[in-house]
Amino acid sequence: MSDEPKLIIDSDWKSQAQAEKEKLAEKAAPKQQEAADLRDVGFEDLVGMLATNTLSYLGYVPDPYTGQAMVSIEYAKFHIDLLGILEQKTKGNLSETEKAALEKALSQLRMAFVEVSQAVAKAIKEGKIKPSQAGGMGGGMGSTGGEAADVAGKIGPAGSGLITP
Repeated sequence: MSDEPKLIIDSDWKSQAQAEKEKLAEKAAPKQQEAADLRDVGFEDLVGMLATNTLSYLGYVPDPYTGQAMVSIEYAKFHIDLLGILEQKTKGNLSETEKAALEKALSQLRMAFVEVSQAVAKAIKEGKIKPSQAGGMGGGMGSTGGEAADVAGKIGPAGSGLITP
């Protein structure tokens, strides 16, 4: 007989190790999927995010907490201006699809801005609403904004380019 020790491999140990390995792989899978999802984010997503924020400040999207529409002319203009800057800085570097998405978003948002600005100015003039006393970008969330009447009075017809940066 040989003096070498016999190596006994427990088959239960193998199955436990395999099960543990599978559990670790399952935990890692969602993290890998999240990373893959982030890689799929594109230019159109950025445009969409800024457009959604603009629509929210124009009162088209209700506040998720109160369920009521919120209008802030200053914040809406700020987001439209951001899209305008994006258009200027990416000129000549976008695919046709990206360029078309940006141009369409800007055109529609500018028209909506003019319509809402005019409606706010009319409502203020008729005394139906009061402008916020906070004014500017620092305040007026959830209201018409401190300078809504002034902004609306200075906006020209749709497409006039007065709300571009």
